[in-house]
Amino acid sequence: MTLDPRPSTKPTVAIAGATGFVGTCLREALQDDYHLVGLTRSATRAANADPTDATEWRRCDLFSLLQLERSLEGVDYAIYLVHSMLPSSRLTQGSFEDLDLILADNFARAAEKAGVKQILYLGGLMPRDGELSLHLESRYEVEQTLGARSVPLTALRAGIVVGPGGSSLRILVNLVRRLPAMLLPTWTRSLTHPIAIADVLRAFRWCLGNADAYGETYDIGGPEIMTYREMMATASEVAGASTLMVDVPAFSPHLSKLWVSVFGGASRELVNPLVDSLRHDLVARDNPLLRHLMDGATPYRDALELALTADGRMQPNPRKTLRKKDDSVIREARLVRSVQRMPLPPGRSARWVAEEYMRWLPTFVRPVLRVTMDADRVCRFYLRPISQPLLELDFSPERSWPDRQLFYVTGGLLTHEFQQYAGRLEFREMLCGTTILAAIHDFSPRLPWYVYNVTQALAHLVVMHGFRVHLQQLAKHGPPIETAGDGTSVDALALAVS
Repeated sequence: MTLDPRPSTKPTVAIAGATGFVGTCLREALQDDYHLVGLTRSATRAANADPTDATEWRRCDLFSLLQLERSLEGVDYAIYLVHSMLPSSRLTQGSFEDLDLILADNFARAAEKAGVKQILYLGGLMPRDGELSLHLESRYEVEQTLGARSVPLTALRAGIVVGPGGSSLRILVNLVRRLPAMLLPTWTRSLTHPIAIADVLRAFRWCLGNADAYGETYDIGGPEIMTYREMMATASEVAGASTLMVDVPAFSPHLSKLWVSVFGGASRELVNPLVDSLRHDLVARDNPLLRHLMDGATPYRDALELALTADGRMQPNPRKTLRKKDDSVIREARLVRSVQRMPLPPGRSARWVAEEYMRWLPTFVRPVLRVTMDADRVCRFYLRPISQPLLELDFSPERSWPDRQLFYVTGGLLTHEFQQYAGRLEFREMLCGTTILAAIHDFSPRLPWYVYNVTQALAHLVVMHGFRVHLQQLAKHGPPIETAGDGTSVDALALAVS
């Protein structure tokens, strides 16, 4: 990555998610007043920057804390628009909420190190009562994580953003255009609070660099509170469709996900968590920013007309053309990512978990595997009776802290000998010390891909499941005497491991 050498007296704003729908609109809205830095994982985007584009592009994998720290150097304000519903590796083991959590933690840590003055985050509206869906709970966890460090967070919470290229709006418009008749389940009567992209941009401008907004959370919405049924009926009119809509007294999540995915033209990975959220009424609560936006707010119908082409179709998402090329790059790279959530026993840290894992693992895999650790904190896994290690993990003291322990994958028979990326294993403390994320990033297997999927990949999940059960037992009953629960160092565990 090369930082832009151009001098600028404008404040520097970094945007994570700069190639998406909201990110693209933000770049256009802010480019006259700020020096913009677009953080992109896309090799295609970074390598083919438009010379007329005012944005400085920095290629950055947000799963890499080190890359993020370098990419946020010299940044005054940082905007976070990332959601991990789409795959980032050829094989991804883990839920979108756990992937989102580790991304948000990386961003908060890197922003703190870079001396960023403010983080702005666009999340989702929260229901006023009832249990949160996984999607909404994940949005809230991301918000908590971004604000957990010293950089003040300004969180904007919105419902459906209405504008050209919006994913949720695209699904809705596709449904009314492709279906001559629709049976509408009960979730279509839930209340929602759509907002035009123009008003979202006004909200960002109001908050950006505004010290009064530091540490604040604002719900934002447009001038109308509507049901999803009303939104679809209006979309049918604006798109020139004649969709017959019939209410039915049922809410079948599985059936809804199927027909929304098939006829809405979106992947199940995107649709499933969204549909789970539709049972809630999601309406913005009164606040100073919402009152400010109401003066001149764009009505839903007007915003919808601006988002559609003359023939009633959605304008393309700016990310779509990049996605096809990026998917090809991801497939060719043959990398693995696995993020597993586990409970953290009270009073323990990520350092303790890493030590406990190295103590526990030999007993779990015996007699098939043998695990050793030397004085240099290099951990090796052997298949009995082979003398060469299957995997070799090298502890990184300079990139590890009590709440984050990092090991690099440096060799072994199961590791690709010409690995292009630095594979790594980490244990990370999250959510106020209640949760541990055990994560593998950028691992490049040597085994043929399909053989790996049915052997080593499954074995990893079995091991992580076993360790999760082990931590659950320790959290419930407390550690037994022999578990080095007093914080004994990795070095002191070497003899026990070998």
